[in-house]
Amino acid sequence: MITLQDIEAARNRIAPLIRRTPVLYPTGLKEALPWERLVLKLECLQVTGSFKARGAVNRVLASKPEELRAGLVTASGGNHGLAVARTAYVTGVPATIFLPINVSPPKVEKLKEWGASVEIGGANFDEANQKALAFADQSGALYVHPYADPFVVAGQGTLGLDILEDVPDLDVILVAIGGGGLIGGLATAIKTFRPSVRVIGVEPEGAPTLHASLAAGHVVTLREITTTVATMAARRTDERLFEIVRRHVSEVVLISDEAMKEAARWLWFETGVSADLSGAAAIAALRSGQLDIPSNARVCALICGAG
Repeated sequence: MITLQDIEAARNRIAPLIRRTPVLYPTGLKEALPWERLVLKLECLQVTGSFKARGAVNRVLASKPEELRAGLVTASGGNHGLAVARTAYVTGVPATIFLPINVSPPKVEKLKEWGASVEIGGANFDEANQKALAFADQSGALYVHPYADPFVVAGQGTLGLDILEDVPDLDVILVAIGGGGLIGGLATAIKTFRPSVRVIGVEPEGAPTLHASLAAGHVVTLREITTTVATMAARRTDERLFEIVRRHVSEVVLISDEAMKEAARWLWFETGVSADLSGAAAIAALRSGQLDIPSNARVCALICGAG
C-alpha cells in the first residue's frame, strides 16, 4: 500500500502545516503503572487535536489543482473531519463533512469554526460515509478517506518516524485503532527501521474490527457496532491495511468504553493531559492487566487525540 519512500515524501510535504509534538515522561504518579520507562507521545497536541492532521494535509497537498476545484468531502467520527476542515481552510478549499449522530458536539462546533459545511446523519461511520461518497459523486468534490487512502496512510506514517527519533530506545508502542490507517502507516515506518519493536493495537470491545479480522484470517465486516467511541467505530478495515497489520502488529487487545473513560481520567489527574477516549485507549490497555510486557521495557503510549 505504501513504502518508506512514501512516508518520507509525506514528511517533507506536510512539514510547514503540522506540528512536531512533544513526548512526556510521567513521574511522581499517585497511581503508577508497572513500567518505569513509560513515555507518552502527545499527538493530542497536534493541530486540530489529533494525528489526523498529518494524513489530511498530505492528501490535499499531493492532489492536483483540478482535483480540488469542487472542494473536499469526507466522513468522520470527528477527528478526521477536523483535520480535513482545517486543511481546507489553510489551503483555501471548501469542505463538507458528514458525521454520525454520536459525534461529540464540541467537535461539530469546531468544524463549523473552521468554515466547513457539516452534515449529521447515520448511526455510525459507515452510514455517514455512504452519504459522503454519494455527495462526492454528485458534486465532483475530492473524497478524502479517513484511513484507506495511501496518501492519508503515508501521512499518518510520519508519526512513526517522529517517534523513533523521540524515543530511540523504543521497545513497545501501543496504538489506538479505528479503521487501521494510523497503525498501518506507523507500523510500516517503525518496523522498517526497528523490526524488534513490538507494535500493539488497541480496539474497543464494541468495534473489534482488526481483532476479528485477524482471528478470521481475512477482513470481516462487523455485524454491529456497540462502542460509543465514534473515532474508533469502523465496521470494516481495508484489505491492504489488514495485510500491514497482519505483518507488523504483534497483537490487538480489546478494551471497554468504560476503561477508556477511566484512562482519560487517569491521564488528566496524573499528568494534566486532556485526551479523548481514543487518545486514552493506549493507557486503558496498559491499565487492563492484559499485556505481558517486561517491567524494564521502554513503552510508548500514543495519546492520539485531545479531549
